[in-house]
Amino acid sequence: MTIEQALALVDRVIYDRTGKPLNDLQATILREVWQGKKYLEIADIYGCTEGHAKDAGYLLWKMLSKAWGVRINKNNFRTAIKKRLKSTVPHLPRLVNSQIKAAVTAPTLNKILEDSNFLGRQQAITDLTTLVNQGNKIIVIQGQGGIGKTTLAKKYLATQEFDLILEFLMAKETVNITSVESLVEEWLKRDFQEEPGQEFGVTLARLKRHLEKRKVGILIDNLEPALSKDGLLITEQRNYIELLRILADINVKSVTLITSRDRFCESDINLSHYRLSGLSSTAWQQFFTINQVPINKSILQEMHHIYGGNAKAMGILCGVIQEDFTADINTYWQENSNDPLIEINLKNLVTSQFNRLQKLDSQAYLLLCRLGCYRYQDVPTISKAGLLSLLWDVQVDNKNRIIESLRNRSLIEFSQGNYWLHPVIKAESLSRLASTEWQQINQRIAQFYIESVSQITTIQDGLTALEAYHHYFTIADFTQAGKVILFSRPNQWGQHLTLGTNLYRLGLSQPLLKAITQIIDRIEEPKIYSELNNILGDLYWISGQVKKAIACQQSTITTATNYLNKITIAPYNKQSIYYWKMLRVDSLLSIGLYNVDLWQLEEAATFFQEVITIAQNTRHHPWAEKADICLALVHSYLGQTEIARTTAQKFIQLINHDPNKIYNTGRFAYFMQILGQTLINLQQYNSAQEILEKAIAFCQESHYIQIKAKALTCLAKIQAQTNNFIAANQYHLEAIQLLENIGAKCDLAEAYYQYALTLQQFEKITESKTYSQNAIKLFQQIEAPKKIAKILANLS
Repeated sequence: MTIEQALALVDRVIYDRTGKPLNDLQATILREVWQGKKYLEIADIYGCTEGHAKDAGYLLWKMLSKAWGVRINKNNFRTAIKKRLKSTVPHLPRLVNSQIKAAVTAPTLNKILEDSNFLGRQQAITDLTTLVNQGNKIIVIQGQGGIGKTTLAKKYLATQEFDLILEFLMAKETVNITSVESLVEEWLKRDFQEEPGQEFGVTLARLKRHLEKRKVGILIDNLEPALSKDGLLITEQRNYIELLRILADINVKSVTLITSRDRFCESDINLSHYRLSGLSSTAWQQFFTINQVPINKSILQEMHHIYGGNAKAMGILCGVIQEDFTADINTYWQENSNDPLIEINLKNLVTSQFNRLQKLDSQAYLLLCRLGCYRYQDVPTISKAGLLSLLWDVQVDNKNRIIESLRNRSLIEFSQGNYWLHPVIKAESLSRLASTEWQQINQRIAQFYIESVSQITTIQDGLTALEAYHHYFTIADFTQAGKVILFSRPNQWGQHLTLGTNLYRLGLSQPLLKAITQIIDRIEEPKIYSELNNILGDLYWISGQVKKAIACQQSTITTATNYLNKITIAPYNKQSIYYWKMLRVDSLLSIGLYNVDLWQLEEAATFFQEVITIAQNTRHHPWAEKADICLALVHSYLGQTEIARTTAQKFIQLINHDPNKIYNTGRFAYFMQILGQTLINLQQYNSAQEILEKAIAFCQESHYIQIKAKALTCLAKIQAQTNNFIAANQYHLEAIQLLENIGAKCDLAEAYYQYALTLQQFEKITESKTYSQNAIKLFQQIEAPKKIAKILANLS
């Protein structure tokens, strides 16, 4: 009997009653009371007052007393826990000397109670450990559905000393497979806090560096939807081979477990297969005993033989016997032993249980069928609220009973307040779902995801919110799918931005790019089409596809202009006029910025001036101010110093004397660094440095890595002008590293060029040529011939 077992038991009780796990203070109280400590000592250990510890303890004992029907306090807690653990197997004293002695003597009773969902796999854990010790980096656990592949893989990873565990569910259906680019991008951002590159090879190289430094356990679950009939990765998913080559590399410290029903036959990948067989009859006896089902050994052995020891079958059978036959295995077998469906395989067992559920509990059956519509992929589990959202036609008082009915029959998986379906159950659910409900259910699920994310502060928030898109896409409601991307929420930086913009800021450009390109040509509503095009343009820009970016913004401008012309002859509509003007000026401003990167300065000036003409002294005046700053930069490049200086001084005054903090926020940081560039061109280095440092401070708060990198390049130029090579070199290298991390090609090419200029200034000619060549190579990819000509002229 250990404190860890006691904590696990109490944690389940508290979670069932409150929906929340034990908090740190409650766990501390339990641990120290177990050791006989007093409240004063507990308070000292935790760092709170004695009174606060006593109050927390009182509430804890009160909850346990209500749950167990006996008075629990600090003095009798340990004894009560021991009695409670014994009571979880009430038939044990009578059965130990008869039917199941062997079932409880192999592992100890405490070990069984510690994890009743993981029985009979000690040898499998040993086998996997041996394979890993032999140097195998990738192991494919192969076996039939429901045999326990995923459970084994997770248990193995959890019992090893990994620094980090990464889990990825390939998909339930082929159509929903996540691209490998999106997967690796998410791993880097969420788990290694590094920005992915825009080129997949660069992103993989970054992942490999992390895997060479840290011991990481990786689970790629349910591979078979990505495999052809020959066991090869299907054409659309061949890029996964590149990831697997990294994971199989002898220099990485990671261990990767892959689960699959089918054999994986890619000869280019160095991997081992581990064939998982069914559980032993002893493990089945242990499971039924722990779940309080008195066993008939001969019946249980027959059932075990029919289902080949399948773990999922074991859970379903035990749940049905408990729920529908009052734990009477004899009655169950009398009724079902002659059923031809039961004698074939897991699929037929599932079918028979669906049929039984349909007769006994039609409402639970309907919920189970509806639950098949969830994807269980990027968001692998759903909360209870997600289940309740599919019970819109059931009385409130009956909803919890329906969910409990599915849990008791082991037809739905459950852990720590979250639910999901086994792949076999999901497939059967979908096959039985009434076609008339398909659209409504996906709409309900989409609405649930929209409402469940109120603020986007993490990558998982973003992926959860995007899940609504997938359900609208599934029912071909492309307009609503587009609206999901454009739905605005606050983020951690206090900005109220669209989901698309938040995803872009979080670094999830790959799934966002895929989502938009899948629907944009199917969107008929002009507003949605144009706003998506506006976001798509910026996605192309950051990746160096500037011509595509310009085409997106030009399309938006054309649509906006056409509608503004129509509005002038139609009934006056202030909201429509504001919206279309906003889209138009934003796209014009974007094209101006794109042209600066291409060094097409006259064209850029034209677009900035057009923004100013349209927006100045209107509700869109902020765009005019941004365009004014950008135009000043262009003037400074073209040698028109007086007009550039006048504009720069105006904005320095606004920033330094900003009572409403309009100009001193993270939202204005991008244009602060543009102002800094202008001041450098005007040789106003002190003012430039002050503005740039403000921009960096804001972008660090709001995670604008791109802005920080551009500002650092500018600070490097300032240090070079004062002949401080050490500081300049440091700023250049930091900026380049940041831009390489996020793969911002246009900005990276410029950073290479500016570093080459600094190296040339300090007569480091060889290094200067290397960086100038790097810059030219990138500008060739971007198709910026004027920029290349400028580099060749200045670094010849």
